[in-house]
Amino acid sequence: MQLIKFTKKGIYCPQGKFYLDPWFPVDYAIISHGHADHARWGMKHYLCQNDSKAILKHRIGSDIKIESLGYDEPLLINGVKVSFHPAGHVIGSAQIRLEYKGYVVVFSGDYKTQPDFISTPFEPIKCNTFITESTFGLPIYNWKSEKELQNELHQWVETNKANNRTSVFLGYSLGKAQRLMSLLEGLDEIYVHTAIHNLNEAISNSGIRLPKTTLITNDFDKKALQNKIVIMPPGLLGSKLLKRVPNAATAICSGWMQIRGNRRWQSVDAGFAVSDHADWNGLLSAIKATEAEQVYVTHGSQAIFSKYLNEIGIKAHELKTDFGEEAMAKAEQESEKTIEA
Repeated sequence: MQLIKFTKKGIYCPQGKFYLDPWFPVDYAIISHGHADHARWGMKHYLCQNDSKAILKHRIGSDIKIESLGYDEPLLINGVKVSFHPAGHVIGSAQIRLEYKGYVVVFSGDYKTQPDFISTPFEPIKCNTFITESTFGLPIYNWKSEKELQNELHQWVETNKANNRTSVFLGYSLGKAQRLMSLLEGLDEIYVHTAIHNLNEAISNSGIRLPKTTLITNDFDKKALQNKIVIMPPGLLGSKLLKRVPNAATAICSGWMQIRGNRRWQSVDAGFAVSDHADWNGLLSAIKATEAEQVYVTHGSQAIFSKYLNEIGIKAHELKTDFGEEAMAKAEQESEKTIEA
């Protein structure tokens, strides 16, 4: 059964007459999560998971026409049963399950199988067809446990304090920032950039508890920040604002930091493999758990990863798109509207 079609505007369900994370304006868009490469401006109607609603309104516009559902809460759209299921990627992220006449398609969006301290943990969903990302679809990518990662971050902060340095973490305002906040909570006062602060307010206003943070204002007191913790979007690397932070020790937080060479390339003091995506083993375990008859692989290492899936007996197809990790990074930086002091 052809329940989905891959079009220039994105993944389309002809029976339901809606798109999944469309790339261009359409009448009805079902959104997996709030990152700018998945949730775009210009749709006539949006549908998302409850925890993403405030995020989408904050990032796209308060006047958008939007409705939301809880996890595992079905909605019938033109005869197609639609439901959201935890993706473990960021707050409000969801896999989108479609069912029509007994045939099931699951679009994963972006997902992470490793539990963290802040997002709803990933849940595998059995289906006939599974659409998976492969951002880190290479064997070299294997993430540490959340506790191991927390210990590593804490040790770095304590070392910086001993050397009279301020710990500055660079991570996207949606997902990475909130995860860093949860990993660092209780260690010391946490200061955040305006883009992160405003998003935190939108998330908190929807009823989600976040760790306490302090906004960095344009006229911030340098002495107040000394030896503290600062979280900024990566677009501020090299900015006037960052240069004003006293004795700053900078750290890029990204899955790409698994490869040590990336740390030197970014010209920062440290790099931590903090990723909101599944690693190699996470991708494989998630796909196997779906028991899908066919798998479509997109974003990242889709050629290598789909080839490997076929070699181990899982029917897989490479799905090429114009939007990958580089497009995501550009879209996120634009959405953060960074302000330099």
